[in-house]
Amino acid sequence: MGQVVDTETAKEFMTETLERVGVEELARICVDVEAKSEWFRERLAPDALASLSADEFGKLLRQIFSTRGKARKALEAMDWPQLRASIETLLYGPAETTERFQAFIETLDPMAENLRADFASELLHFSDPDKHWLWTRWMWDPRTRTGSLPLVTTAAYDLSGERTCDVYVAVGRAIAFVHQVGDAAGFRKISSTIFGTDVFLSCVYIIYTYTVLRMRMTKEFNKVMPGLPEFSRRLLGVYRKAAAPSGGH
Repeated sequence: MGQVVDTETAKEFMTETLERVGVEELARICVDVEAKSEWFRERLAPDALASLSADEFGKLLRQIFSTRGKARKALEAMDWPQLRASIETLLYGPAETTERFQAFIETLDPMAENLRADFASELLHFSDPDKHWLWTRWMWDPRTRTGSLPLVTTAAYDLSGERTCDVYVAVGRAIAFVHQVGDAAGFRKISSTIFGTDVFLSCVYIIYTYTVLRMRMTKEFNKVMPGLPEFSRRLLGVYRKAAAPSGGH
C-alpha cells in the first residue's frame, strides 16, 4: 500500500497542539472519552439494550456531536422499539460489520444523510472500541473532501468508496496507520489507547479550523471560538463531563 501517514506533518500538528494546551489537559479529555465509552458499553450491552428506554436513548444522543438539534429530534421521532432493534442488529447482527453498517444507515431516513455515518460509527466505536473505529465528518467528509485524516495521511491514500460502508473501511485503515505512528508523532503522550488517537485527530481538525478561520474571518469572530480543550470535548461528545460516568446532565 506504500506509506499512508505523513508522520512529519502529524508531528507538526502535535507540536502546535502542545503550544496551545498541556498534555495533561489532553490526557484528561482522553479519560472522559474512555468514561463515555464505558457508559455506552454498559447501556448498549445486549441485555441492557433490550430494555433501554427512550429516555436513556435521549441521554445517549446528547453525547454524540452529530446528533444535535434537528438530527436528535428526527431520531427521537422514530419508532423507538424499531430503532432499538436496528441498533441491536448494527452492534450484534450476524452479517459482516460493513454490511450491518450500510444496512443501518439506510434505515435512518428521517436523519440527514451526511450525519448517518457519524451516528452509526459512534455506536460501534464506543460500544466496542477494540473492534470498531470512529468516523465522523470532522475526520473525513467525502462531500467536501476535508477533515483531519487527509491532513495527516499522504495524498496517495484513497479515502473514497462506492458505498458509505466502503468509505468506513478506508477510514478505519487510515486510523489504524495513524495509531501505529503515535510514538513517532508524539501523541502517545496523551494515551496509548485508541482514544488517545481520537483526541489527537480532534486536535488536528481544530488546529486546521483555527488556521482557516484566522485567514477568513474577522478578529471579533475568532475571539468567540472555543478554546482547544472545549472544542475537542465538543467534537468527542464529552463537553458535559458529568454525562459519561453518571448518565445525568
